[in-house]
Amino acid sequence: MNVSYIAHMSGKVQGVYFRVSSQQKAIDYGLSGYAKNLADGDVEVFLSGDQENVDKMLAWLKHGPEQAQVTKMQQKKVDWQEHSFFSIN
Repeated sequence: MNVSYIAHMSGKVQGVYFRVSSQQKAIDYGLSGYAKNLADGDVEVFLSGDQENVDKMLAWLKHGPEQAQVTKMQQKKVDWQEHSFFSIN
């Protein structure tokens, strides 16, 4: 079943290749969506794809790339939105 989620990560998540690493992982898992920096220092990631792979990606986002220090993550299931690829905004 295809699902969409939006996740917000707080902590040391900007300037540590979080968005690029998220894009690489999402592609590995066959997911679409986006990753973008927010003005408050958080990173937002939107994911669409198979539930199992979205779950794997959400688990990875809890710690992110090696340089990141995720101190808080909020995730929410949202209405399905199809994207043709995973972009960095």
